[in-house]
Amino acid sequence: GFGLATKILDLQMPPDAIIPNLLAFNIGVEIGQVLALSLILIAMGYWRLSKSFQKTAYASPIVIMTCGFILIFYQISGLLIY
Repeated sequence: GFGLATKILDLQMPPDAIIPNLLAFNIGVEIGQVLALSLILIAMGYWRLSKSFQKTAYASPIVIMTCGFILIFYQISGLLIY
């Protein structure tokens, strides 16, 4: 939250409005994260009750890890090229 919140400093606003805007931004980010996690946990609960869980429970983390490695490679290659 605080890393992204520094982008607020790029906006032209009075100095006395920076702290309230920064706090509001961070609270919004945290609320969004809690809501996203809640939805994911609810979906996973239903998924665990399904018949396809045993078939897909092993492949799903592999797909997620592969996507993560692709994104890391993409970020590092962009950092080195540009």
